This record gives sequence, structure tokens and C-alpha cells, in this order.
Amino acid sequence: MSEQLRVAAAPRHRGPAALRTRGFRQLAGAWVFTNIADSALYLMVAVWVKELTGSNGAAAFVFAALGLPTLLAPFIGQLADRVSRARLLAVGNGVMVPVVASLALVGDARDIWLIYVVTFVYGAMGHLTASAQSGLVRDLLDDDELAGGNGLLTTTDQAFRLVSPLVGTALYVSAGPRAVVVVTAVCFAVTAALLTRLEVTETPPEAPADGASFWTELAGGLHHLRHTAPLGALTIALAIAMGASGLTNVAVFPMMEQGLGLDPALLGVLVSVQGVGAVLGGLTAARLIGRTGEPLAVAVGLGVMGLGMTPFVLIGSLALPPAAGLAIAVTGLALVGLGVPWAIVAFVTVRQRETPPRLQGRVAAATNVALNLPQTLATLAGATVIGLLDYRVLVAATIGCTLVAAALCLRTGRRPTA
Repeated sequence: MSEQLRVAAAPRHRGPAALRTRGFRQLAGAWVFTNIADSALYLMVAVWVKELTGSNGAAAFVFAALGLPTLLAPFIGQLADRVSRARLLAVGNGVMVPVVASLALVGDARDIWLIYVVTFVYGAMGHLTASAQSGLVRDLLDDDELAGGNGLLTTTDQAFRLVSPLVGTALYVSAGPRAVVVVTAVCFAVTAALLTRLEVTETPPEAPADGASFWTELAGGLHHLRHTAPLGALTIALAIAMGASGLTNVAVFPMMEQGLGLDPALLGVLVSVQGVGAVLGGLTAARLIGRTGEPLAVAVGLGVMGLGMTPFVLIGSLALPPAAGLAIAVTGLALVGLGVPWAIVAFVTVRQRETPPRLQGRVAAATNVALNLPQTLATLAGATVIGLLDYRVLVAATIGCTLVAAALCLRTGRRPTA
């Protein structure tokens, strides 16, 4: 057969090239069930605490409990670089089954401490997933497949943030929180089972460098971020933007009640609207990165996020009919959803490409600390002042910080990289 005929007869692959790799397809399948659990649970517990206590501050502390495990991220990243990542993920998801199931014991406001504890463990599992999955994706895919693969995982994530909150909200309203707990626990169990069958040739764990202390090894990810261009500048910019977004975690319930006149239980519906834009962002992230490069793609994503948050300052300030206010809010949420995947996929792609395989866990963990710790601190600060400040002040501060971060990324993208 001639070369032309062999090429013509070769099967054509549609979609991201990453899907040609069997191990990545298996990882993506497990990611589906992880995201069903994720999207159904984390919003439900905040609404649950709000209904149990009637307190916006108590509900906001759910997001703080979700972020506090950031303090453990360096240790989790170190663990992910020293053991089999596939086995670590399987065991971690298995442990989450009884942890989540314990939420069935919550009866009234006196039991919200258990919700906070479970949320803390759940947040730690998120860091473990990020650290281990970063290395697995790097082992599974070539450099030119990373953007498409990360875009696909992000699209899956955001697609289920579109569907799961609606299903979770309906299940919560119709059958109560324990029904959501059962669904979440089952999803974690299925994820654990699928990960035990993952086909991947992992980069072998490396022994600690001669003479290096435990703390030096632990800080290896942070050292890599600081001394690798353009990772350092992009990390600082994203830390500013993500930190400021912690203020919106606090503002979300008064924004719904006072600005939009909506019941807090409808938060899942609004997040689903944001998910529409996020799915589009995930599908187009690789194309944007290919045209602009990673730093400029991060800048564009952050700029769109800032633009999308602007209506929430205006809605409460202008005498708009409820329908008009809601329509503007929906448009803003869709823009926020569009910008987030552009920024995150671009950053994760350049981070994976510029990081050695067995440093992936620690670098991912250092990134999580840099992005999530400021967000957690901002959430705690916002929760303490939400009773004193108008929610629009918090949203405006978030917009300003996000646009400053976009400008930093724009400057980085125009600077030649050594």
C-alpha cells in the first residue's frame, strides 16, 4: 500500500489528541464521578448551614473550612511525589466514603461542627487530587497534548458544575440533605474503583537529594515556582485574583437576598448559569492558548472575570426591575464562567510543561497554597465584616484586584522568556 493510501486509511480522531491515550480516557472517566460528588456536595453544605443557623457568617465559614487544608498542601504534595499517585488517589477516594457518610448524623444547628470537619477533610482531598493528578497527566500526555487534555478535564469539571447543582438542589429540596450525602458517597466509591484500573506508566519516585533536609525537599515546589519564568509572575497574579474572590464567597448570600431578591437555596441554579460559560471556556481554552500563549491567555481570562462581576455592583445601586436585574446577573455569571477556565487551563498547562515529572506534586501543592490560602484568609476576613459592610464593597474590591492581576499577566506575556 502506498504512503498516501496508508494515510488515507488511518483512523481519524476527533476531539483532543489526549483522548487517544487509554490511560487518560480512564482518568477522565474517574474525573466524571469525582465532579458529580464535588458539585453536589460543596454548595449543599453551605446552604444547609445557612438553613440550620440562619447566619450568613456561619454559611461563609463553610468555604473557610474548605480552604483551611491549604496549610497541609505542601505535605500532601510531598506525599504525591514519593508514592504511586494512582494508588494514592484510589485510597483517598475510598476513605472519603465513610467521611461523607458521617454527615447523615447531623440533626440540628448544634451539629454544624461535624459539617465543618467533613468539609475540612473534603478540602484536603481536593489538594490530594490536584497534586496527584498533575503528575499523572504529565506522565500520560506529551507536551503538545497538555492544553487539550487540561481543557477536557476542566470542561468536564464545569459541565458537572452546570448539571450537578441543579440536581443537588432538587434532591436537597425534595428529599433532604441526607439524599445528597448518599449520592456523594456512592460517587467517591465508584471513583476509587475506577482508579484501581488506571493504566499508566508512572515516573518512578525519586529518593531525596543527598544532604537535603525534609524541609528543603518540602519547599522544592515553591523554589521551582519562584525561579522558573513565567511561573513566578503568573502565580503572583493568580494569587491576587483568587485571593480577592474569597470576598465574593462571603457576599454571595446577601447578594442573592438583597441584590437579586432570591432565596439562598437557589444558589445552585446561579452556579449552573456560570457553568454554561465555563463549559464554553473549557472547550475553547486550548485554541486560545495556541493563539496567544499561556501568559496572555491567563490575562484574557482574568479580564473577562472582572468584567463579569461588574453587574453585581450595579444591580444593587440602580433601580432596576427584578427581571432586568436577573438578566444582567445571568450575563455576568456566564462571563465569569468563561474567564475562569481560560486562566486556569493556561496556567496549569505551562506549569506542567515547565516542571520535572517527580516535582509535579510539590509544585501543584505550592500553587494550591499560593492560590487558596489568600482566598481562605479573604473569606475569613469577609465573614467577620459582612455585617458591617455592604456586600457591594466586597464585590468591588474583588473586581479591582482581578483587573490588577490581569494587567500583571499582560505585562508578563509581553516580556521575552529566557
